[in-house]
Amino acid sequence: MIRFQCDYQEGAHPSILKKMKETNYEQTAGYGNDPYCESARKKIRELCNAPEADVHFLVGGTQTNFTVISAILRPYQGALAAVSGHINVHETGAIEATGHKVLALPSEDGKITAAQIREAYEAHWNDADHEHIVQPGMVYISHPTENGTLYEKEELQALSRTCRELGLPLFLDGARLGYGLMSEKSSLSLSEIAELTDVFYIGGTKVGALFGEAVVITNPALKKDFRYLIKQHGGMLAKGRLLGIQFDVLFTDNLYFDIAKGADELAMRLKAAFLEKGYGLRYDSYTNQQFPILPNEHLGKLKEKYSYGFWEAVDDSHSAVRFCTSWATKKEAVDALIADIEAL
Repeated sequence: MIRFQCDYQEGAHPSILKKMKETNYEQTAGYGNDPYCESARKKIRELCNAPEADVHFLVGGTQTNFTVISAILRPYQGALAAVSGHINVHETGAIEATGHKVLALPSEDGKITAAQIREAYEAHWNDADHEHIVQPGMVYISHPTENGTLYEKEELQALSRTCRELGLPLFLDGARLGYGLMSEKSSLSLSEIAELTDVFYIGGTKVGALFGEAVVITNPALKKDFRYLIKQHGGMLAKGRLLGIQFDVLFTDNLYFDIAKGADELAMRLKAAFLEKGYGLRYDSYTNQQFPILPNEHLGKLKEKYSYGFWEAVDDSHSAVRFCTSWATKKEAVDALIADIEAL
């Protein structure tokens, strides 16, 4: 079975495993207070052109999302997000479990707009009974989105301006950030994301690490006592150097960006094969996630050799599915899938 179901099916990049083995018997301070975490923080600050940013390492995406969101919001506030946002549909109510509501906004492609943020904000404050309603307290977006789509620079700039005007911190979920940055359609750099958001995270789990996400806080108002929240939410790894080592390696010699680019390039080959076969696309993604619409009969044949993710039924005889490449996807696996697509 060749797996294209998601982008976290493999372990870690060999360079990470090599470094972990080399340092296995070193004795270092715990809880992220070690030289490897500090080296990784320095590299991330430099790449973000944000020397004053706070950088924290957590284990996984859901943990990161509810830690950041609970740190930002007051008890009566909620987070504005796309209806398809990860915090709304794929985190088992983790945000709600912290006492906060996800205020879902309609979205066809996974993105939300500055106009939607303003409309939701004004609708709340113009309601005579606003004190009886959850108050919008922040904005959550994903880049790339759960649908593989990307924010254009102008879109993120508009969101940033509106959020700052309205006093709403902007949080960008970067679980697949590498695949977004290295997309052939990317118009955003890491430093621009750092400049335009209040807090974001760089995903490692899906981009070469065994596990780990790097939270970057640029808004000074959000920095205070964040480590208390990490500890309280079970995110402070005693052997914190295991996170520091991974990000230190990923941000050495351009590794993070190179492996993400490779995954995107393979995904573009798959996209071209689907289109050449005459299949439609549920979303026009230029990242490592592709969403073709296939006849169910063809999907049944592909399922004999390949795993993929079911997305939604389009009609009685067609379904949208997700094929993911990752940092570890082999060219030979993509070659085989393309050959079988052509043979359908």
